[in-house]
Amino acid sequence: MSYDLIVIGAGPGGYVCAIRAAQLGLKTAVVEQRATLGGTCANVGCIPSKALLHASHMFDEAAHGLRAFGVIADPPRLDLAAMMKHKDDTVAANVAGVAFLLKKNKIDSFYGRGRLAGAGQVEVTGANGGAQLLETKTIVIAAGSTVAPLRDADGEEIAIDEQTILSSTGALALDHVPNRLAIVGAGIIGLELGSVWRRLGANITVIEYLDRILPEVDGEIAARFQKILEKQGLVFRLASKVANVAKTSQGLAVSYAGANGGGAGRIDADAVLIAVGRIPFTEGLGLEQAGVALERGRIVIDARFSTNVANVYAIGDVVRGPMLAHKAQEEGVAVAEILAGQPGHVNYGVIPSVVYTMPEIASVGLTEDQAKAGGLSVNVGKFPFLANGRARAMRQTDGFVKVVADAVSDRVIGVHILGAGAAELIAEACVLMQFAGSSEDLARTCHAHPTLSEAVKEAALAVAKRSIHT
Repeated sequence: MSYDLIVIGAGPGGYVCAIRAAQLGLKTAVVEQRATLGGTCANVGCIPSKALLHASHMFDEAAHGLRAFGVIADPPRLDLAAMMKHKDDTVAANVAGVAFLLKKNKIDSFYGRGRLAGAGQVEVTGANGGAQLLETKTIVIAAGSTVAPLRDADGEEIAIDEQTILSSTGALALDHVPNRLAIVGAGIIGLELGSVWRRLGANITVIEYLDRILPEVDGEIAARFQKILEKQGLVFRLASKVANVAKTSQGLAVSYAGANGGGAGRIDADAVLIAVGRIPFTEGLGLEQAGVALERGRIVIDARFSTNVANVYAIGDVVRGPMLAHKAQEEGVAVAEILAGQPGHVNYGVIPSVVYTMPEIASVGLTEDQAKAGGLSVNVGKFPFLANGRARAMRQTDGFVKVVADAVSDRVIGVHILGAGAAELIAEACVLMQFAGSSEDLARTCHAHPTLSEAVKEAALAVAKRSIHT
């Protein structure tokens, strides 16, 4: 069977690439090693985690937040099995939706491990061990990423059993609420899943190698957010390196030492979530045999997503840039358009990032520190949600909006939001920056009243020190 394009991996980047290619007239197939489509994001990542984040937030609000509104829930009871069913139903609907879209666009789906098998050839090995060879003009690798391992003080990888020593996959499928949950890593995954289980009753301790949480987030935002999380009940052990995770008669013991040779400590836990990041999934793809160049585990590509091997392209988590589903989707569209002879392009300066806790964090563009480190002179405007009427009405006044603008041109080069609804509010900043807008443009745009989005306008006004409501 011969195709114009075969995409290895049917996650957000892969299936979007396939759909766009089919829209442009290319005969297309996808190869997916899971039994369902959608990749990590739809099956064990973005979608199930957001389902549990929302459900656990509802539970937490019923227990602690509704009384101030005059709503008495006396007291709420947790049905974890029903909550997990909601999560599973959400996943099932999303993966079925991906399958429908591929079928609608007449894209063939092959299930099994895909491997480069020669020029214009992809070998697919099914779960039963049987293999078939597919012919194609072009290959796009969109295999995604997998959990980064954690190594102990002796350099040995700490084994994940998904029962008590968990990756994010296991942490999304617990059948009980652990009394004590230790989380290794204060990045997005660790803090989101820590928030889920904290709301449901777990005592959370987060161990982080760095001396701060969320290293990719604006420093001022991260510092304020840490205080909010501590108020919610999370405990942090920063600048600490995990030395060992050992099973004991009482559960697990997590031993750690200061990252810079500081004092040692130990945390007793019922479960440990290892959330130290993700790494590109390139194993078993036949890259070395095909001569595809890699650098620090990632496939090397040029500005047109092409590898060093003719007619082999790569996108998403296996290449440079942030490991974000929407970044992979943009690359999927771009490479499909390039293959169809169009000028596909991704604006990497306008790729938003979100932490789906409560409050949320959403960012796009440069942080204040990054801008200054790059030699830029900037003006910064900030506005607190405490001064926003809608936020007061919602009793969601934690956080603020921060706008970073070039001091010479006034062009907005970064927007950072800590607050309720930040994941939706950031889209306004993305549109503004996509069109190279200025803080003046944003400040002079009428916003509905009362809305949370007024805080974004006020932060833009504050760039020129003319905020109205502070």
